[in-house]
Amino acid sequence: TEMGQGVDTMAVQTFCEETGLPHGIVSVHVETAYDAPCGMTTASRATSLVGNAVIDACKALKADLADLGLAGLVGREYFGEWICDWTNKPGATDGKPTTTHYSYSYATQVVILDDAGKVERVFAAHDAGRVMNPTLFEGQIEGSVHMGLGYALTEDLVLEDGRPKSTRFRKCGIMRAKDMPVVEVIGVEVPDEFGPYGAKGVGEIGLVPTAPAVANALYTFDGRRRRSLPMKN
Repeated sequence: TEMGQGVDTMAVQTFCEETGLPHGIVSVHVETAYDAPCGMTTASRATSLVGNAVIDACKALKADLADLGLAGLVGREYFGEWICDWTNKPGATDGKPTTTHYSYSYATQVVILDDAGKVERVFAAHDAGRVMNPTLFEGQIEGSVHMGLGYALTEDLVLEDGRPKSTRFRKCGIMRAKDMPVVEVIGVEVPDEFGPYGAKGVGEIGLVPTAPAVANALYTFDGRRRRSLPMKN
């Protein structure tokens, strides 16, 4: 399901790459009657799983296109699948190497502080395999860094008896655009052997290292370890 992670765009790109058809005639619809017995299509693995399934569906479609042309395929349906069945079940202790997730990406983030100890610049280098859509890739990382900086420095969701004390976003401390530092996104493209065209995908990886990188930058700045979030002082 498309939740803003760009999976629909990636599916269209993959389809057009495989078939040579123009993207203007392609639309993506979620068909709930064909729900797969698996987890949701979150960003880290959506590129690999959906992309490979689209490639599989295009195999028969391409053959028919060559014989019948596009007009001759009206009303036909083509199905594709990509099954990942080589991960370990939780708690497995058979002594074999453990594979817990289909797709792994890697990241390094460097946070630069100014003379007052404020975050001035963030360098975010991420290995997402083949970057299929540079604009979506950069937007995903920039948005994740924004979320991570808020988590690290400004956001504080106070609970009282298990409920949020405030239900207004403006009181949660979400970092405003004017307070954002410069974010430099660097794509490190190490191809994945299973991903479509070598892609791995990119999701929460942009969020995970941000707070630790800020904490280490502050430690370098004043020698003091912060062990709770947000790090407001």
